[in-house]
Amino acid sequence: MAGAVEIKTASPNVSRRNFDPTAVVPEPLPPVVTAANGEDAGVDKLDKESREIVLGKNVHTTCFAVTEPEANDEFTGDKEAYMAGVLARYRKSLMERTKHHLGYPYNLDFDYGALAQLQHFSINNLGDPFIESNYGVHSRQFEVGVLDWFARLWEIEKNDYWGYITNCGTEGNLHGILVGREVFPDGILYASRESHYSIFKAARMYRMECVKVDTLISGEIDCADFRAKLLANKGKPAIINVNIGTTVKGAVDDLDLVIQTLEGCGFSRDRFYIHCDGALFGLMMPFVKRAPKVSFKKPIGSVSVSGHKFVGCPMPCGVQITRMEHVNALSSNVEYLASRDATIMGSRNGHAPIFLWYTLNRKGYNGFAKEVQKCLRNAHYLKDQLRAAGIGAMLNELSSTVVFERPRDEDFVRRWQLACEGNIAHVVVMPSVSIEKLDVFLNELVKNRSTWYQEQQPPCIAADIGKENCACPLHK
Repeated sequence: MAGAVEIKTASPNVSRRNFDPTAVVPEPLPPVVTAANGEDAGVDKLDKESREIVLGKNVHTTCFAVTEPEANDEFTGDKEAYMAGVLARYRKSLMERTKHHLGYPYNLDFDYGALAQLQHFSINNLGDPFIESNYGVHSRQFEVGVLDWFARLWEIEKNDYWGYITNCGTEGNLHGILVGREVFPDGILYASRESHYSIFKAARMYRMECVKVDTLISGEIDCADFRAKLLANKGKPAIINVNIGTTVKGAVDDLDLVIQTLEGCGFSRDRFYIHCDGALFGLMMPFVKRAPKVSFKKPIGSVSVSGHKFVGCPMPCGVQITRMEHVNALSSNVEYLASRDATIMGSRNGHAPIFLWYTLNRKGYNGFAKEVQKCLRNAHYLKDQLRAAGIGAMLNELSSTVVFERPRDEDFVRRWQLACEGNIAHVVVMPSVSIEKLDVFLNELVKNRSTWYQEQQPPCIAADIGKENCACPLHK
């Protein structure tokens, strides 16, 4: 064709003159990965002893494989029938697993049927929740409503705070510690040894100097040891993680005593930053009498809480709130978004704020107060029943986490999804945990325990929970 311009590809001998963008080149399916010896590298043929760490069951043995549909599948419907069967079996498994769930702090009692109408939309809250970006399919109006609710709970004015709905509790901790690091670039991070692993992950990620502080037998931070370590590093600002409920024992650090210790060691308020990790108990403590109050009226820098724990959101999420004066240290304008960014992640789940907003509206402060009281009553019931059965158990005063001796049978641990550490395990009593469910668990535990210890004595766990809570022959 006269005057045609030939566009060359990377190869000088290939012309795009006859390029058909609708053509599809048939490609073979990716080959099955093989081991070095040529055998199929399926999990059942792997040498399990060659693995340094093996925790629980390997999911490759039970995973649902992704298979290619047959050429005539749109007529036969075989693939749809196969997937429907897989989902039906999975749903049945979820119902059974929910029935025997006790060890992790998730509220499984919820009903969000009214929100099913929104599942057809890709809702993304990328960027700053207070600045609308060019992407219009968002839920910022719900997100800011939720943030305002928590701001009232933690006593900070609308114009004085900044926050966002995170993708999980860990992200809230990562953000809180990051803000502290940006405020004090040369600061030292202090965290008790029983802090959540995400705090120490943050220290590694941000290359921060981290000092681990000892804990009391309850799991609460030992402020005597904290004082000694502060005095050893008086030349540098302090960034402190305060636990509003530790992971294993549910211990609540005394925020007021932490602040007193800092000031007693000569740290003025412009030389320390406190992040409060309230993953579970951050939403429970406001409704517990005699509980130390978490409030921005005190010299704290940030608070985070999980949304999929006590609130009962069906997907992992959380809330992170900090002071407006701090967030400018790590925010930057993003022209591509027509917004600014001060979050950890880019895209954020826009459905999560709607689920949180829905629950907060349905329950309100009074509804959560009733659920907190129910959890505390049921936790005391479990602790008392364990002790009556001759089983060592501990329950911190402000907690719904009951700690007891680790069951000897790992199948029993997996059946009830117990969280274990060393010689102890725990049950976290959530709103979805009823007395009836606890009775079934207790009956199974007592029955199995009589078999486990026919010829030997139960372990001593005094070093873990205190001799007054241990029920071994020495401390009975």
